[in-house]
Amino acid sequence: MPIYFDEAKQQFHLQTSASSYIVELAKGLYPAHIYWGPKLSAERFASRLRSVARCSFHPNFIAGDESFAFDTLPQEFPSYGTGDYREPVFEAQFANGSTVTDLRYSGHAITKGKPKLKGLPATYVEQPEEADTLELWLVDKLTGLSVVLLYTVYNNLDAVIRSARFENNGSSAITLNRALSASVDFSHAEFEMLQLSGAWTRERHIFKRPLVPGINRIDSKRGSSSHQQNPFLALMSRGASEETGEVYGFSLVYSGSFLAQAEADQFGTSRVSIGIQPMDFSWLLEPGESFQTPEAVMVRSSEGLGGMSRTYHRLYRTRLCRGEFRDEARPILVNNWEATYFNFNAGKILEIAKAGQELGIELFVLDDGWFGKRNSDNCSLGDWVVDRVKLPEGLGSLGDAITSGGMQFGLWFEPEMVSPDSELYRSHPNWCLHVPDRSRTQGRRQLILDLSRSDVCDYIVESISAVLDAAPITYVKWDMNRNMTEIGSELLPAERQRETAHRYMLGLYDVMERITSRFPQILFESCSGGGGRFDPGMLHYMPQTWTSDDTDAVERLKIQYGTSIVYPASAMGAHVSAVPNHQVQRITPFETRGHVAMSGNFGYELDLTKLTEAEKSEVSHQVEQYKALRHLIQFGDFYRLMSPFEGNNTAWMFVSEDKKEAFAAYFRVLGVPNGPMNRLQLRGLDPAKLYRLEQDGQLYGGDELMHYGLSIPNLQGDFKSVLFVLREE
Repeated sequence: MPIYFDEAKQQFHLQTSASSYIVELAKGLYPAHIYWGPKLSAERFASRLRSVARCSFHPNFIAGDESFAFDTLPQEFPSYGTGDYREPVFEAQFANGSTVTDLRYSGHAITKGKPKLKGLPATYVEQPEEADTLELWLVDKLTGLSVVLLYTVYNNLDAVIRSARFENNGSSAITLNRALSASVDFSHAEFEMLQLSGAWTRERHIFKRPLVPGINRIDSKRGSSSHQQNPFLALMSRGASEETGEVYGFSLVYSGSFLAQAEADQFGTSRVSIGIQPMDFSWLLEPGESFQTPEAVMVRSSEGLGGMSRTYHRLYRTRLCRGEFRDEARPILVNNWEATYFNFNAGKILEIAKAGQELGIELFVLDDGWFGKRNSDNCSLGDWVVDRVKLPEGLGSLGDAITSGGMQFGLWFEPEMVSPDSELYRSHPNWCLHVPDRSRTQGRRQLILDLSRSDVCDYIVESISAVLDAAPITYVKWDMNRNMTEIGSELLPAERQRETAHRYMLGLYDVMERITSRFPQILFESCSGGGGRFDPGMLHYMPQTWTSDDTDAVERLKIQYGTSIVYPASAMGAHVSAVPNHQVQRITPFETRGHVAMSGNFGYELDLTKLTEAEKSEVSHQVEQYKALRHLIQFGDFYRLMSPFEGNNTAWMFVSEDKKEAFAAYFRVLGVPNGPMNRLQLRGLDPAKLYRLEQDGQLYGGDELMHYGLSIPNLQGDFKSVLFVLREE
């Protein structure tokens, strides 16, 4: 069993595949963080928590013991009010208005497997033997507040999964004003912090900064995980690189507003905490009620960022994503959005689908504009009834015509939204998020349905299900195109209004669970203006996400490279679009656009009927090549070789689990006069194997490919790329 309790030392020793995570009960009462690092022997670990008097300004919670102060104790679940002046992980307010707590250890349990989190997405096990779980029980005897700290470790992955459950076992109501998921205290602050930040059409760029004294914070207050910040941060040891050094990752399995931060204190120690955004949050716990936080997935790597990423990829791909498509190769698609926008009819759609089928594409996706009177983005959201002017024979007939030609049929929805100009809004004007007597701020000329209401959730499930029942649909793109304002619900009492945003997320997760369970044969892809909700919470219900609305090949290098820090290629939708690019007006070669898009779930976002013969030939070649490689790309181990954030070149590669096959892609943004004759050093291969390069038939040793490398051809012009395919001889 990888979780041990040493009663004499009062220590819990959690062992992952390569790490140890050790908690000691300080004074036998307060869970304190001792160690998180390379795996240690549970039997031989002799170190103990050290307490030293540091400063007369440190209150001593235990009278007469000046060496014990919460302000220096490396706590597992810190509170505020009894002498710890650093950021707390929770705050509870009691009937008398006070917010002081004294949580003390009351017991624990160690079990096989991993419990489900009620109403929340989470990682999971298929067999109890895959993981072990520790429950640490804490109680504040004066108020009856209890907290259960949950820790799960997988046997074959270097990850610790944490969350907390608050229970009111007292006689009076308790209000949670802050309820984060996890906190870890490190013994030093000599770290760089890495975050994934950006904007719409520029998501998940990599930023690094050294920790400085005070709070180093990223967050979202938008009601979603957001384009601007991803619910993830990593601490890197000074000098850590892609393949070397210690890295600690923190990823939140949640899709709403969040907080992630690293605090460096006066003594050179640091505290990382992550969870639901405390701003405008509270939760009323009546006696007997409980509140479960989302889980934080914590990954340690002694093999740099690459090692951390590959752990996240494997865990999220195999034990967060679910359903029939988790392990299946994803289809190559064509989406009509950038080809037609709202201006189409059934004839035009069938022309594009027929052109796609002739080129070997497997799935046609009908995007926005097929319902209500949707000729622009100012109406009809919520009215999920087919537009008989554009599609006089209906969706079923259109779907039958497409599938009879050998393609699959997919459809776009934006189920969480309502247009003020819609039959739904005219019938139910108070079904949206709003505050009485306040203006209703619109974004993209739409409002957000109040998913904290069960009647609204039921409407979404039934209206979307009716459409999916009426046509041969095997793919759904689930979009969400604005952030929350006026976050209030007509059905919640005043004391629960600040629960609205989280209740919305619980409602969304319930809707997605019901719909995806009802239609297991459909591949669902999430979207929020592209990557505005690219987070682990969504992947639990939908195994892939539209990575960004920006389809420019050059910008996608940074977006896809940054996204890969946490998320696997199987989660990334990546398409070839027309040039000049619709987002940045850049003109890039068709080949390069294909090579970038082939590094995710491949597809096209253009009018196939307007392609030249040369372009059609290129599409056929790309489709054939991707079909031969997609299992490797979607399910292989990913290695970042050259960073677009550090120079003019980008490279990455995929290696099969058995190391018999590899695919590498190299990209040069701008041409360089009299540039160097570069070589690309590969990673992840078996040094003892011989590999044949598909392009020229040459044999290379795995050791040679990793240490000497492959010569990059002399590329002419801007925005050039080259692929390398290697197979064991």
